[in-house]
Order: sequence, then structure tokens, then C-alpha cells
Amino acid sequence: MSELLLSGARFLTLDAGNREVSALLIRDGKIAALGELESVQAQASPAVERRDLGGAVVTPGLNDAHIHVWKVGQLRTTSLDLRGVGEMDELHAQVAQRAASLEPGQWLIGRGWNEALTGGQSPTRQKLDEVAPHNPVLLTRTCAHIHAVNSAALEAARINASTSTPAGGQIDFGAGLLYETAFGLVTRAMPQPDQAQYERWILAGLDYLASLGLTSVTDPAVDPPLYAAYRALDVRHALPIRVNLLYIRRPDGGSETYPLPEKHVSDMLRCDSVKFFTDGGLSGATAALSQDYRNTIQPTRGFLRFETNELYELAREAHQAGFCIGAHAIGDRALDQLLDVYERLDREHPSDLRHRIEHFGLPSAQHLARAHTLGVHAVPQAIFLHELRGNFERYLPPEFLPRTYPLRSMLDAGLNLALSSDGPVVREVRPLHGLQAAVQEPMVPGQAITPLEALRAYTLGGARAQGDEGNRGSLEIGKWADLTVLGADPLNSARPAAIPVQGSYVGGVAHNISSPVPT
Repeated sequence: MSELLLSGARFLTLDAGNREVSALLIRDGKIAALGELESVQAQASPAVERRDLGGAVVTPGLNDAHIHVWKVGQLRTTSLDLRGVGEMDELHAQVAQRAASLEPGQWLIGRGWNEALTGGQSPTRQKLDEVAPHNPVLLTRTCAHIHAVNSAALEAARINASTSTPAGGQIDFGAGLLYETAFGLVTRAMPQPDQAQYERWILAGLDYLASLGLTSVTDPAVDPPLYAAYRALDVRHALPIRVNLLYIRRPDGGSETYPLPEKHVSDMLRCDSVKFFTDGGLSGATAALSQDYRNTIQPTRGFLRFETNELYELAREAHQAGFCIGAHAIGDRALDQLLDVYERLDREHPSDLRHRIEHFGLPSAQHLARAHTLGVHAVPQAIFLHELRGNFERYLPPEFLPRTYPLRSMLDAGLNLALSSDGPVVREVRPLHGLQAAVQEPMVPGQAITPLEALRAYTLGGARAQGDEGNRGSLEIGKWADLTVLGADPLNSARPAAIPVQGSYVGGVAHNISSPVPT
């Protein structure tokens, strides 16, 4: 039996009584006691290890309910990171520099360009041909719904001016831009990573996220090879933080449908949910709207990726097999379609399952009421309000702005709110930055939430959405000892984003915590 007694801190339990205590006892990875130091000490064995946290503030382990772990790791290891680039000359220079380091014919992969930062300009096939003449190039927009390619990439994918556009996508051959499902035409022509490479990206992503104080995450678009890599890491006890997976039924840009996966639930890895993309992204004007976007090259209302009956049949198969569904839906047309599907599932195949809506970007009051009736978990990204605000203001019809990621309305409608970053769609994936955006940067006045509500959405809200409420999300006896150690109280800070993260514990195992202070 191993025991660890933590003291010298303020522990924010976020339990039903929202208590604050001064000591916590961990026994075999779970919370065994919490309260005032004298009471907790009395429940510890003589061999207990003691650690004084030096006046820190401790919260339940922070959770990111929607972050593409392996893509975060890919950008930290092998991909060209173009997030935040503000000039096309700088983008072209970075592509040229990376191309010079590659062998002729080797693919150049990058991500993160955003035309809202470059004066409305996107990468073009012609310019990419010029700066990378000997390599196929694929540059994914920050939203991951639009992709810029050069001529070598188009040739490798056998795309020409007469290539048919797949359903739910678009090809701009002249500019070298692929929208939504058209991406799959290129991915089929690219070298496929092996399991060792996927494992490297996963661990690079998780190690970084652990350094930010996160103790659990959801990776929301996992295909069979990626799932195999996660399972292998779990068998080797190599996962540093807990991971929930949304297994994708139809790959991003693909036309095939993957069979339902084998369910897997261990202490560190969970896969009992599936994922669908119903529409595109809001920041790139591809989410499915009922009105035209503004300031686009051609009139567009975005893209729906599924016919409703097809989406229903795939969702029904998963629902009846006991899988939670986490469906990407942002635009009002996509929300209409998805809620129709969820309501039909509830009507024709009632169960205790509570499904998710990833992003939930532009809900009306009616959407929120329908979602509440169904018990849907809302998984939005407050950090978008900070990083992508300019895109929303550029493209959205003015009447949509008041309903853009309306966190206050979601809570007032009675929804469980699970906050997340959707990294690497954004550069900033630190949860305290997302908390600050939720509190201080609503799209319109009146849509802010309180610091306590935001902290709950980054802890208990995520645990509920991931099916782990009984194990984590609050500091209570019997739950996993997953804790985040902060340098100040996020509930009483003018700038929560500036609070230093002093480390974390996952099942009582310390991450980035300084040496124990004798007591």
C-alpha cells in the first residue's frame, strides 16, 4: 500500500458542496481522505509520504474534452507549424526552407495558415510550385477543413481539372485548394505512417499536454492505425495522462466506413465512443449555414458531409451497440440535421446513452432546448473566441454573431458544458487561457460565464462527457487522485492565463512537481 499526504495548499474540491480543504490523502492512486490537516493525518499510516505544496492552489485534474493529441505531437516533431504566420512572404520562406531540407519527391507537410492573418490571402498552387519545385506540398489550414497543395501533390493524387468533386467537398484546381472531403483524394497518395511513428506523435503530444497541467484529454478523431498505437501504448503503461478516444466511422476526407471498433476501457485509455463530421469549420467559412457567408470569393453556405438518412443509419448502428456518439456540428444546418438524428434515435431506440455535440458553434435557443431535452453534452471551444474572433467577424452574417459559441446560453439551457481547445486548430491549448476566454471574451456581452463555471467545465464537465464522472472531475473520496497544482487561484484572478502551472498528479503519480518539502 502506498500513501501520499499532500498539505500546504488550498484544495478546491468542486464537489457538490464546493468545499475548500487544506489536506488530501492519496492511497494506491485514489483519494482516501480530504479535509483539515489534523483530521487527514489521523487517517494516514505511519509510513505515509508527506509533501508540502508551498501555498499552491490545487484543482481536480484539468481536462481538455476535444484535442487532436497526435496532431499536436506531429506539429512538435515533424510537421511545419504555420500557426500565427502573418505574412505570405514569411509562409513562403518557411516552406522553401523546409523544402531545402527534404529529399526530392519527399512530401512536405505543414499546418496552420489562416487568411485572416495574411490580408485575405491563401497559399496558391503556383507559388508553392515556385518555393518547393521538387516536393509535393500539403499545407492544411488552421481549421483542418481546407488544404493548399502544389502541382506535384495534385499529380501524385491524380487530380486534374476534370476530376469529379466528392460529395461534401470541393476542388479549386486552379488555386490548388481542396475543401472538406476532397482532402481524401490527396491522403490516399501520401505515404502512410507506421505504428511507431503514430506512437511517437501521441507521446510527443501527451507529454506536452501533461506539462500544461492536463491530466486527461479526448482525442476526437481516431482511425484504426491510430487506435492500434494507443492500445499498444496502454499495454506498455506508457500513457502519461488519461485519454478518451472518439473512433471515427468515416475518415476525414475518405469515403469508406470503418466498422465499429472493439471497445476498450482501462484506467488510462477509454474507447467507447464514435465520431462523425457533419459539416465544416466556422473560421474558414465551410460550416453549414442557412445563409450565405460574407466576404468569400464565391457565394457559399458551407458543406454538409452526410445525407441525413445515411448519417442516421451509421449513428443507429453505433447507438444500438452502446457507443456514445460525438458528432462535429457547427453551422445551424448541421445542428438541425444532427439533432433530428439524435431525436430519432431517442424516439425509436431509447437508451441511457447521452451523446455529444462537438463545437456546437452557432446554436439557436431552439437548438439548445432540443439538446437539453436529449441530455446532450456540449463540447465547445472558448479559446476560439480569442484566437479566431477575426475570422468569425469576417465571414459570418451579423445576425449569427450573438449565437457564436454562446457559453452562457448553453449553461442556462441546462446543458453539461465540457470546455476544450481543439488544438492544434489554435496555437494556444493551455486550459487556463481557455478559461480566461470563457470568462472575459464572449463574442457578445452577456455570454460570459463565471470562473467557477469555467473551471467546472474544464474538470467535471469533461469527465461527464467522457463517461468518467465516477472516477474524476472533482476531489472526492474514492475518485482517482488526478490533481492540477497552480500558483494562484483561478477563481479570484484578473488574469487566469498568467497563473503558473506547478505540476500535476495522475493517479497520485507526480508530473513536473518539485521535490517534497519535509513537514
